[in-house]
Amino acid sequence: MKNKIFVLGSFNVDIVAKLERFPQVGETLHSQNYKIGAGGKGANQAYAAAKVGARVTFMTKIGKDQFSHFAKAHLASTEIDSTIIVESDTSPTGNALIYVCEQSGENMIAVYSGANIEITQEEIQQAEQHIISSSLFLTQLENNIEAIKQAMMTAHKHKVKVVLNPAPYHENTPDLLEFVDLITPNETEASLMTGIEVTDLDSAKRAAEKIKLMGVNTVVITRGAKGALLYENGNFKEVEAIKCAVTDTTGAGDAFNGALVAQIAKGETLLDAARYANAYASLAVEREGAANMPDANLIAARL
Repeated sequence: MKNKIFVLGSFNVDIVAKLERFPQVGETLHSQNYKIGAGGKGANQAYAAAKVGARVTFMTKIGKDQFSHFAKAHLASTEIDSTIIVESDTSPTGNALIYVCEQSGENMIAVYSGANIEITQEEIQQAEQHIISSSLFLTQLENNIEAIKQAMMTAHKHKVKVVLNPAPYHENTPDLLEFVDLITPNETEASLMTGIEVTDLDSAKRAAEKIKLMGVNTVVITRGAKGALLYENGNFKEVEAIKCAVTDTTGAGDAFNGALVAQIAKGETLLDAARYANAYASLAVEREGAANMPDANLIAARL
């Protein structure tokens, strides 16, 4: 059981419109297509980790609405080993409205959290045995901070490695850092955490050093098309980007995080895990949809 990953996180229904370009303020554009799919950073990362062979338990909260059956059916169809699905009596299933630009593959996203931010102390307590029987705990910031902190404290207390993907950034993120072993911000999140505007490799290094001073020993800053920067034991290492045909960057960070923790849980070094995750993310951006995770058998060829 001790190489199992526990993921606490969000489930969202993604409503995706692909556009030739992003609209200006007040402008109406016709989308080229329209899709409804599964998303949420937690669900995506759990799915990615399971897709590359990790044993994953995923905990989330959804509503009792027209999207709840969709959520359950999607999670049941994935390679995720077990799911803990709590249902809210008061809020709907979370959802995200996503624009994807056909020219660049970049995206704009508006998220309604819904039931994701209603996880209670009692619900976290009920999942405690699942958390402490894992070797690694992964979470993001699309649930309520109180629940996230309680789950992280439980994992930390029982020597379960805690990985935080601080996305989307929350003003209370610094309060969580004492329980975190590894943190994986992107450039924007690293900038918000540290007050250092991350625009290049030098500023990314300075931000990583400051994050370590804030209490996290191991830092991975994802840099999109520029690869990733690792900071561990006072040493910097770079993972170069892999050239790929970008179709949709939605979920790229989730693909990276899921593959990263899967490899760490298997005992790989941080550098090897990050190289693997980088290759996996490069495959993910060649596909449409945040939850359209690639098969692991494609990674060796990409590397």
